[in-house]
Amino acid sequence: MDAAFTAEQDEIRRTLREILGKRCGPDEVKAAVRTTAGHDRELWQQLARQLGLPGIAIAEEYGGVGCTPADLALACEETGRALLPSPLLATAALCVPLITALGTAAQRSALLPPLATGALTAALAVSGPALATALALTGEDASGRWAGGGRAGGVQARADAAGGGWRLYGEAAQVLDGHSAGLLLVAAHTGGFARSRTLLFLVREDAPGLVRTRQAVLDETRPQARIQLRDVPAELLGDEGADVPAALAATGRTASAVLAAEAVGAAGRALARTVEYVRQREQFGRAIGSFQAVKHRLADLYVQVQAARSAAYYAAWDPDQGGLALAQALEALRVTAGEAIQLHGGIGFTWEHDAHLYFKRAAADELLFGPVHRLRAHAADRAGLFTDPAAAAPPPRHPAPTVHANATADATADPGAASASTTPTPTPTPPPPFPPASEKVAV
Repeated sequence: MDAAFTAEQDEIRRTLREILGKRCGPDEVKAAVRTTAGHDRELWQQLARQLGLPGIAIAEEYGGVGCTPADLALACEETGRALLPSPLLATAALCVPLITALGTAAQRSALLPPLATGALTAALAVSGPALATALALTGEDASGRWAGGGRAGGVQARADAAGGGWRLYGEAAQVLDGHSAGLLLVAAHTGGFARSRTLLFLVREDAPGLVRTRQAVLDETRPQARIQLRDVPAELLGDEGADVPAALAATGRTASAVLAAEAVGAAGRALARTVEYVRQREQFGRAIGSFQAVKHRLADLYVQVQAARSAAYYAAWDPDQGGLALAQALEALRVTAGEAIQLHGGIGFTWEHDAHLYFKRAAADELLFGPVHRLRAHAADRAGLFTDPAAAAPPPRHPAPTVHANATADATADPGAASASTTPTPTPTPPPPFPPASEKVAV
């Protein structure tokens, strides 16, 4: 493994940081999230044209840049620094891998080029607050019960009676960028309860019967919507034999590495802003950053952020470690954002200050993709960390009673002697149990 960045990766980082530094300050972020789209459309098009940001991990044959998911994670570290509100995560990290893995040749040719240029955005819709479960971040559920399980609730699909299509009905909440995406990837159950299976369907933004409502959320930089499907026509993604849970799990591993890098970028920026503040804020005639207690707290934060960054970079190289990296990055962001508010003093607790933006991002990400303890528990289960080897081993066989060599000869002369020699030693009687709690015991 070569941990050094290439010249192209350094150039992506430098250019993206320069653009976001000019166009994505705290005031611009607050203004962008209050628009109808929830992000700055002009900035999104600039990032798509100049850097090909939404098409970084799309093959060149489909109009993308042709880079690896590691490059996408590196770019998302910079977008996390600026808390950029954009459809990048929903489009490039969640929907593009699913279309690439499951779509037919015609579907890939029709959808990936506009997604790569930023002309089309996409969103993944799963029923209920089950995004982490659907992506297999906090547990495996191959049966797809999170999508309704064939019962009432969730999103259900049935073949169109007229033939040549599908109809969807149901509801999905907490859909990232679902209110503004031009294309929806909807996870739905079909086949009824007896033969229930989960499939993915393509729904266009102008489909009849589709109702999208933007929701009030904790973190406005991650806009969410409630999707209602009222007998909506849809197109099946791929074929009916596709292994959708496996594709979602693979997408979750890559997305967790991207999310970890994004969280590390936000945590690093929150720490840098806090260090800058404690150097300027004076108390008792000296900067508060010169106090030993403040130095120790900042040093602990620095170590935690750097450890999370190393884990995120390793997960970008090996996505199978994405769950652990995401847990460490989310924890680092939560702790760093909380300490940033504390060290900023009274001004840090006000809505007007920028510190609360990082704290809201930390809390919202853990609600959407965590919590941290479940991410770690699932990673431990996959690795078999707490599996008891003795439980899997067969039980030991009890040895046969020992018979002396002269037992046969003694049995010929005296059958009783042979019986006595082969009799096993009696098991000692166990001690009597403790007296019941209701009885009084003399001490």
